[in-house]
Amino acid sequence: MRVLKYSLLLLGFVALSGAGCRRHNSSGPAAPALPAVAVRVQTVEPKPHVATEETVGTVRARLRARIESKVAGRILEMRAEPGGVVKAGDLLARLDVQEIRARLDQALATQQQAAGDLKRFSALLERDAVTQAEFDAVQMRARVADAAVKEAQTMLSYADVVAPFDGVVTRKLADIGDLAAPGKPLVEMEDPLHLRLETDIPEALIGRVKPGAVMSVRVSGVGELAGTVSEIAPSADPNSRTFAVKLDLPPAEGLRAGQFGRVAVPVSETTALRVPVSAVVQRGQLQMVFVVADNRAVMRLVKTGRRVGGEVEIASGLSPGESVVIENADSIVDGQPVEIRS
Repeated sequence: MRVLKYSLLLLGFVALSGAGCRRHNSSGPAAPALPAVAVRVQTVEPKPHVATEETVGTVRARLRARIESKVAGRILEMRAEPGGVVKAGDLLARLDVQEIRARLDQALATQQQAAGDLKRFSALLERDAVTQAEFDAVQMRARVADAAVKEAQTMLSYADVVAPFDGVVTRKLADIGDLAAPGKPLVEMEDPLHLRLETDIPEALIGRVKPGAVMSVRVSGVGELAGTVSEIAPSADPNSRTFAVKLDLPPAEGLRAGQFGRVAVPVSETTALRVPVSAVVQRGQLQMVFVVADNRAVMRLVKTGRRVGGEVEIASGLSPGESVVIENADSIVDGQPVEIRS
């Protein structure tokens, strides 16, 4: 009897509580309707994606040279300065070559004497005063004298060290008063307008690199560039087991020799769902997109992958064929009415 009494009291309390709650809910104001938001949508479709592996490299000039003198001599004049812009044929240094000048004077004198002998023997040959063999010997000495003059003149021209191409002086390795000699660099220069990236490709990836192929190159401070494979080493480095590869780079603002770069070597091609970056909303630690269904925005939690240009991969949370909000996504809430505009 006591248990029955307590049960009746408990049932009565629950009934009164329920009635009180119903009265409270019925007396509250109704939630305001959300306004419709104009949005643009895009259909989610699988898109091809090329999986890559990155190798590192260095930007270098296609044309670079260490300029040496072809003859020995003391440096009388040095015009090359680091950072200086030069044109092909511009004077970089001038040497003191007195020995070559003396050799040229000697060759000119010999040439003059040989020319006089040749003229005299020609007249004698016409009168049969000398044999043909004697005339031929004099004629040969005249040719040797002419060749000696040309050789001395050529050697004397080497006293002026000139730029072999248009470019910029990067280093000056000698100065006025130093002794220049063949094999001793005087100046280093390079062409800053035509650059390339030099990288080492592992032997496991070299089969995917072909001459003329266009590959993505990222350079710090410059961005992404399209590099064209121009050279591939025919053999691998026995120590690193890598192949030296050179990629020509297009002109770009801020691109300079010596910069660090990365090359994306294609490995395989896959397909993945991708949406514009503007479609993904970040709220705290959650990433979400809004799908349009029955003219309402439906929130979907997603997991994103790598970013490809202006798009981002969606690893989970979406299905092909769904319409995703790509504009004003961060200003709508789940269930809000939308108006699709083109």
